[in-house]
Amino acid sequence: MRPLDWISHSLPSTLRGKLLLFSLAVVVLPISLTGYLLEREGRQALVHEKSEKLFGLTRLLDVHLGPGFDPLLADMGVAAGDRGAAVRALSGRLTPFTDMIAGANPGVGVGYYSKALNAIITYGPSRDYSATVGTSIPPEHPGWHVLESGKQALESGRQVRGFILNAMLPIVRDGTVIGYIWANELSDDVERQAAAMDRAVLTVSLGGILLGLTLTQVLAHGVGRDIRHIIDGLLRMRSDLGEPIQPLPGEFGAIALEVNAMARALLDARSLTENILHSIADGVIAVDRAGQVTALNPAAEAMLGIAAADVIGRPYESLFKPDGRFASPLLDTLKTGRQHVGVTLDFPGTRQTLHLTVSSSVLRDSHGEAIGAVVVLKDLTEQQRLRTQIMRADRLAALGELVAGLAHEVRNPLTSIRGFMQFLESSDDVAEWQRYAPLIVRQVDSLNRLVTELLEFGRPRPPAFKPVQLNDLIREVSLLAGRKSNARIALHLAPDLPLVEADGEALKQVMLNLIINAIQATSETGGITITTASTAQDCREVIVTVADDGEGIAPENLDKVFDPFFSTKPQGTGLGLAMAHRIVDAHHGTITIVSRPQSGTTVTLRIPFVHSQTVDA
Repeated sequence: MRPLDWISHSLPSTLRGKLLLFSLAVVVLPISLTGYLLEREGRQALVHEKSEKLFGLTRLLDVHLGPGFDPLLADMGVAAGDRGAAVRALSGRLTPFTDMIAGANPGVGVGYYSKALNAIITYGPSRDYSATVGTSIPPEHPGWHVLESGKQALESGRQVRGFILNAMLPIVRDGTVIGYIWANELSDDVERQAAAMDRAVLTVSLGGILLGLTLTQVLAHGVGRDIRHIIDGLLRMRSDLGEPIQPLPGEFGAIALEVNAMARALLDARSLTENILHSIADGVIAVDRAGQVTALNPAAEAMLGIAAADVIGRPYESLFKPDGRFASPLLDTLKTGRQHVGVTLDFPGTRQTLHLTVSSSVLRDSHGEAIGAVVVLKDLTEQQRLRTQIMRADRLAALGELVAGLAHEVRNPLTSIRGFMQFLESSDDVAEWQRYAPLIVRQVDSLNRLVTELLEFGRPRPPAFKPVQLNDLIREVSLLAGRKSNARIALHLAPDLPLVEADGEALKQVMLNLIINAIQATSETGGITITTASTAQDCREVIVTVADDGEGIAPENLDKVFDPFFSTKPQGTGLGLAMAHRIVDAHHGTITIVSRPQSGTTVTLRIPFVHSQTVDA
């Protein structure tokens, strides 16, 4: 386990425990460290203060000594070679001053040491240390280092009078070290002062720690109480979003207000969702990952003839007949995760078979994990009935239009024939009969042509599909139609156009009708452009456009151009574009017209390459 993971697992799990641990980190540790630093700095300051005081006393003694030991002995008439007499004489001369210094500083011992006599000259207070006068310091005594180096020193440890803090100042005269002066203080006195300072620091530190822990405990208790209050409110919201958390003071109060606002928003969203599900006419059924029904709306209940209370928690398969022949899109979505949209099927309900449109998708939680599936059912039974009625009405309307158009087209030739016959009925002139007979024949031919076109329109033959090179077909038809007009026909044919699986003769009729219509719509100097291309994405269909710069089609007539017997031409039957539309439909293609008055017309055909790749191979 990594150190960071170990630390995270070692932390307390409760907020109260974390606050206490935090207080240890931000209160106890800083106060303890501060106390330690204060104690250490205090000791150093105390030692520094003592050393400055002791060295100050040694400097006073140095000034009092004057020119040195030898001049003092000369003034007193004592020979320097007599060690005992010299020590007694110097001690008698210097002891009053060392006793005065020691008396003025209780607990302090001061004195002189002569290097030449190798003896303690004085040690004040003399009442306590006069016995040491005349003795020599041992070889390991730090005073020898002062005598040899000529540098002052501060030593702590056992010396002549015990454990002391000893300040030693070399006596230098004429550049020569002749001895040293000391001023010392027992370590016990120093330790007592340090201990008193330590107790003060410890008392303040403990007081600060206890105060910090107490405040942290009070804060943790208050925070824990407020958090418990919010948790209890959240637990109540699990069963009733309408029960808010009671307000609290401070930041936790703001949290409670925000939670209440979120609960209200969630309650509103849930109410809106429930209202939508209850209001929509489509059935909605949801299942969990095990395929158990978890929810269905009233529309699904009415559609399937079941009650929600009877099927919630039951398998989804129980809603339809278990004959094993129904492939449920919902169960497929639940198994594979594949979405189904607008699948039309017959749903074998337990009471009746329904004709439905079904859409299914996966239900996911906030983390994107699948938690089930949902299906939307649209009942098409009523729509089918209405569609049948509409189709019947459309057929009747189309039949009425067809009869009306046919009656109009037939009436004109019949009227002409009747008029000619009435005229000839009273005429015995052969010339008159020879004159009007061809006119009567032309009217009869017109009727015959109309009946022929009508029969072809009403009884279309199935297309005979075979490979057709559409570019060659268009060249042939445009050449044939171009001889009947001076209009310019420009061809822009795709050179790499594949073969089309189509009925060539039927497409010739379509192209001929379109080109003739374009010629009739343009002036003698007008232009017609025919282009071919294949769709760029998948090359699944050929696109043919016939565009002219003629007079165009009025907007109110665009929706009628494919209706039988609708024509704006004096001699037109209105069956050409209707036939073209039927032929293109038989090829599973589309035909569209875009036109604006005085700006020309563009007709676009889309014919699929049904078996073009097989033909190419």
